[in-house]
Amino acid sequence: MTLQQIMSPVRRAIDDFKMIQSGDVIAVGLSGGKDSITLLSALAGLKRFYPEKFDVIAVRIDTGLEFDKKEEKALEEFVNSLGVKYHVEKTQIAQIVFDERKETNPCSLCANMRRGALNSTAKELGCNKVALGHHADDLIETFFLSMLYEGRLSTFHPVTTLSRMDLTVIRPMIYMKETEVASFSKGKPILHNPCPADKHTKREYMKDLLKYIRKDVPFANDNVLKALINPERNNLIEKPKKEE
Repeated sequence: MTLQQIMSPVRRAIDDFKMIQSGDVIAVGLSGGKDSITLLSALAGLKRFYPEKFDVIAVRIDTGLEFDKKEEKALEEFVNSLGVKYHVEKTQIAQIVFDERKETNPCSLCANMRRGALNSTAKELGCNKVALGHHADDLIETFFLSMLYEGRLSTFHPVTTLSRMDLTVIRPMIYMKETEVASFSKGKPILHNPCPADKHTKREYMKDLLKYIRKDVPFANDNVLKALINPERNNLIEKPKKEE
């Protein structure tokens, strides 16, 4: 996919959910994976002509894991080529999660700590919004994870207000499929994840489960996304209201 092709669904999501207003300074959480690189590219391209003027800062949270130095350098050069400021925040998250806490299921704690570090760094850099690279497949997987493992119907919202931090979290790629993200990011400077827990998570299991479902129901993801995005498609059981 081309830059023009990815900017179209990103702009549609931004317009539909009123994600961006004039004067916004947006911290893009840049992990170096295909999702965040696609998001940064789309926002850097969109800001050149979007009617609401905004600025973008790429923020990478360094957890302390060892990445390939050549890949890190290539990523920095790519960000610079977009004309975007690049900030790397060093942390000891990996040491806390793996060495001190010795977590057997580290993903939840690690994600919470990275999210906290990203939000705090965004505030320090003068940002009022944080953009995350979650796409449509992430939205659907989170819904199934919540339903099967927590017994509730829930997923993340396109726009979330963090009132305590005076920050707004936006997810401009919710209309994009993971296959589209993979297509655009091909050939881009991806950081390969050295995390020992990578590819061994409940989310990976859910990806495989949904892939299996799509063998018999190819349009399954499309319909689940429609049900999540359009509340009028819901037909959930409600308790009878008490008569007054």
